[in-house]
Amino acid sequence: MRNKKKITVHSLRHTYATHLIESGVSLQTVQRLLGHSNILTTSRYTHLTTVTENQADQAINHLMSTYSIRWGEVK
Repeated sequence: MRNKKKITVHSLRHTYATHLIESGVSLQTVQRLLGHSNILTTSRYTHLTTVTENQADQAINHLMSTYSIRWGEVK
């Protein structure tokens, strides 16, 4: 039998922050919603997941696809 995890208000805040970040909400907005005065406090509530990792990869690939690089010049 598996041990059940205890659900706390603290764990719900972590989950809420993570889901907001995964949905594209900015860290500054999450900071305001959680009532943090320091952005570093908010960053502790977010967790890197495969969703955010994939979104970052997609954003970088999209940005890089707009550039054409030739020997000696960048367009």
